[in-house]
Amino acid sequence: MSTEFKAVPAQDFTERDRAINRVADAVHRMNEAVQRAVSSGISVELVRVSRHHDGAGSWGDQMIPLVREAASAQAT
Repeated sequence: MSTEFKAVPAQDFTERDRAINRVADAVHRMNEAVQRAVSSGISVELVRVSRHHDGAGSWGDQMIPLVREAASAQAT
């Protein structure tokens, strides 16, 4: 069994594919953060605050989190 590290060939992704992967990775990390917050007794709601347009027909929602602690945690 070899323990030698080897370079991984670079993926030949287009800029579009890299952009999609960046969004998917960020959403995955956000979902994990939401799960950790909920497990800690915090409620999280994602709210669209704006929509970004490129002027050529593409758009994306921009979100913020609304965070609320459980009522028992707020009383302490």
